[in-house]
Amino acid sequence: MGRDSLFGETIVWTGEARYARLPVAYRAVSALAFISTASALSFVLAAKLALHVAALPTLLFAAFSLAVGIAAIELPRWWLSQMRYTVTESHVIWQRGRFRRSIEIRSISFARIFWDPRQAGVGDLELVRAVPTGALRRRLTLRLRGVAAPDRVWAIVRGVETTVPGGLGARPLTQRLDPDERVLWTARPRRSWRALLPRGQRQVGLLLVGVLLLGSVGRIAWRLPAIVRSLSGAGIEIAPLLAIVLALTLSLTLLLGLFGYAVNEACLKPWRLVSNTRYLVTNRRVLIQRGHEELHLDRDRIVDVIDAPGQGSGVTDLFLVLDGPRARALEASGAFGELERTPYLRPVLLAVEDVDGARRVLRPRELPEAA
Repeated sequence: MGRDSLFGETIVWTGEARYARLPVAYRAVSALAFISTASALSFVLAAKLALHVAALPTLLFAAFSLAVGIAAIELPRWWLSQMRYTVTESHVIWQRGRFRRSIEIRSISFARIFWDPRQAGVGDLELVRAVPTGALRRRLTLRLRGVAAPDRVWAIVRGVETTVPGGLGARPLTQRLDPDERVLWTARPRRSWRALLPRGQRQVGLLLVGVLLLGSVGRIAWRLPAIVRSLSGAGIEIAPLLAIVLALTLSLTLLLGLFGYAVNEACLKPWRLVSNTRYLVTNRRVLIQRGHEELHLDRDRIVDVIDAPGQGSGVTDLFLVLDGPRARALEASGAFGELERTPYLRPVLLAVEDVDGARRVLRPRELPEAA
């Protein structure tokens, strides 16, 4: 298939983004921007009808919100339409025009696959290199968005020949194993009400923001009847009065939407996804499936397993300590007391009951040599 111009290596696969719809985050931003536009225009209309003045600052804000909403729809489509992906003998390359990012294949610690629920066989493939914890902690990630059959692409990156058709994300992982790969241990995390409690700066911050938003909603809803009575008593006509009520209602809708998002991300979503999570340990890999998200980790990357008490009685969290080429410092992904709970899957088995069985099959085959 030719050679790559950057590394001079043989190209084994090329592809491009195939997204036909917007990611959830961009759709949410566009919806909030359009609601803000409608609310601002309602205030402008009320000022024009009641006071016969043009509320220029509010009108400018409405124009700005409208521009943000349109940009949230069009810019991601334009950005994704120019992406190109290349897999060579030793590198995975992301390219858009003259911009390039790459990751060395042997440095990849694990991969995440995010299946698109509305486009069969299409999803994102995220390649992660985990490096030392502590002050030097960082992660190199390369995300290939809108890839057709991302599980097939990941098999190509790993250099594994497979006869299983790619792009079947709706199938269980047990039906998409490598040739000669067999399941040694499987389990599901036990759901507990303690999982509703926020953990880490991100979730605590979201919950605090949600509380503040709920307070604002309560204050506006409490004062709305009094505001309507005051305006009606002041002789405001019905048309501008309806415009003001519409503007305040849209503002309440916007605040309630933000409150619902914050509470869902901080508490409800992590708790709900527990029942959709499954752990698999095979003779080659550790696989985690949660809804439309998967984590694939080769067992050769695991050098140790650290356990810690989980949320709930009788369960344990197992943290997989990873190591990679030229990176003898270990990346524990939370094993050293980190409470941050990211929205994506990590190489961690949470709320495990069969701890002895998990540790037995996860025992590293051989410890790495000292650096």
